[in-house]
Amino acid sequence: MAYRKDQGRLARMAAFWSVAILIFYGCVSLRQELAGRFADSLGQPMFEGGRIPVVGVDLTPAFLIATICCIVGFILLHRWTESPKIADSLIDTESELRKVTWPTLQEATQSSIVVIMCVLVLMAILAGSDYLLGRLMSRVLLG
Repeated sequence: MAYRKDQGRLARMAAFWSVAILIFYGCVSLRQELAGRFADSLGQPMFEGGRIPVVGVDLTPAFLIATICCIVGFILLHRWTESPKIADSLIDTESELRKVTWPTLQEATQSSIVVIMCVLVLMAILAGSDYLLGRLMSRVLLG
């Protein structure tokens, strides 16, 4: 049972940080977009010398909006990953992925070649039938 709890904790942590990075990137992009599109209102510092010294970012309304969105996103993400149903789902997914037999590089290359050849053959058959049916229909319709 302790092993299952550790697995659950690791799976939740991996899911949390994966999505947290995406939330952070989205908030940084939101700040840049707001500061660029609304440069005269949201892109201007809120007061004279309004620069955050450690981060080196101007304290603008766009920065505050993006920061609030980021904090709210992290809180919601934490609540989502801590729900028991999600944790059990992540544990089950990880245990199923451990059962998968992954192909070797040679097997993957050979399978890819087979798929590409089948696609090319089917493409040729469809292109040929399209050409023939097009010629047939043009003769029928045009006389």
